Amino acid sequence: MPRFQTEKGQYYAPPELVRLVKPIKGNPKIKIQYNPRLEYAQGVTSHEAKNNSIVSEVNEPTHDSLFLYTNTEKNSVLNKTDVALDQTLFFTISYNEKLNIPTLSSCLLDFERTKVYWLNWCSKTPTFDHYNDLIQRSAMTLKLMSYDKTGAVLAAVTTSLPETIGEVRNWDYRFCWIRDASMVIRVISKLGHKRIVKNFINYIVELIPDKDQKLQIMYGINGETVLTEQILEHFSGYENSKPVRIGNAAYSQKQNDIYGILMDAIHAEMKEFPSDFERSEEIWSIVKGIVWVVKNNWQKADKGIWEFRSEDQHFTFSKVLCWVAIDRAIKIAKLVGKDKVALKWTPLKEAIKDDIEDHAWNEEIQAYTQSYGSKYLDASVLLIEQYGFVSAGEERFKKTVKAIEKELAFNGLLYRYKNQDDFGLPSSSFTVCTFWFINSLIKIGEVEKAKKYFEDLMSYSNHLGLFSEDIDFDSKRLLGNFPQAYSHLALIDTVLSFNSVKV
Repeated sequence: MPRFQTEKGQYYAPPELVRLVKPIKGNPKIKIQYNPRLEYAQGVTSHEAKNNSIVSEVNEPTHDSLFLYTNTEKNSVLNKTDVALDQTLFFTISYNEKLNIPTLSSCLLDFERTKVYWLNWCSKTPTFDHYNDLIQRSAMTLKLMSYDKTGAVLAAVTTSLPETIGEVRNWDYRFCWIRDASMVIRVISKLGHKRIVKNFINYIVELIPDKDQKLQIMYGINGETVLTEQILEHFSGYENSKPVRIGNAAYSQKQNDIYGILMDAIHAEMKEFPSDFERSEEIWSIVKGIVWVVKNNWQKADKGIWEFRSEDQHFTFSKVLCWVAIDRAIKIAKLVGKDKVALKWTPLKEAIKDDIEDHAWNEEIQAYTQSYGSKYLDASVLLIEQYGFVSAGEERFKKTVKAIEKELAFNGLLYRYKNQDDFGLPSSSFTVCTFWFINSLIKIGEVEKAKKYFEDLMSYSNHLGLFSEDIDFDSKRLLGNFPQAYSHLALIDTVLSFNSVKV
């Protein structure tokens, strides 16, 4: 995927994909499978060889087109006939018609330029004593999932890859969740990649033009606010796992945790790059607006981090992140010289903390549970230490980690939760939860156990070190949308924790 800096200092990153096929020895023959179905195959896509390219077009339900440029015979591509590989072939798939027709030499040059770009980008990432390659791979993955035009960060780049084969937990993740993206930004800030961070902050500023405008939990990559969910009945789904969805109905849900996670990302940005913080007055307005929203909503139930589609509950994670929102708002206020405002917000922070301690702790279970008054455990509660609500040395946190291990750990992986949700009992492991658990083990001093869990988990990635959303408990097969930003940001966080202790 071409991306490099031009002589004018701008980035050349067209919407295209280039494949090079190079003969190494012998006299191989290849067959090219090229059959794009535009607009989700809702209409019939036609393919025609023209002077310089193969043009694919569809007119229903809307018009769209795609262009393929190559130095092999176009009809051999269309007819899927054998091609003698007696030279290096290139295939450039472009969303736009090219004004400068690609050649083999131009593709090879762009390939070298793109390698230079990534070498330069990777050189800006700090090096670490332990698992450095894993951090580099995950950082590159998160970078690839950021949309440079607007600053949006995608949760994943696929839709409807099933969490469990044959079940209906199939979602479209090609959107910017405020939660996922803000967690990415927090991690990327630690690695010093401020361009991604600044772009996302600008994306947020553009999303909230009015002071009283509430945040949605997710948006389109261009800031779209309506993400209507549709089912594509004509698709059978991956291994017959229906339905195939485009859009995501969760966009209209209320999830109170997003405010704390976004505020944490804003604070991280201001803390890491204090002299480079632009649009600070607009950001300060957003901070005040978020405090207003949290003040008026923190006592209300919501859908929670896992987006339960049934009735709202008082989820512990949501309450803790409301506390985080006010805690970080106070810290931001102090950074911008608004100490009196910070003092004014302190009682609200203390009230939220007291409420959580009174209602989220279950004396019988000896753990913070999924929601107020619940007996169920939830892996998301492990994040309360990471966000500073409790310290790793506190007994309540240690007991919560132990209780979650006893109840949710299975075959070296973790359940998100084990209570029934809208679709029954989850039957695969949500990858990020195992990382959260490993991180928690490191924090409470069980480093050797954490290392064993971690190295087993690393063996379940694909050959490029990439992780999907879910892992099958028994076969360890990657499931769900891929690659998953959640999984890779948590991997980086875990490795950073390993590097802070003696491994």
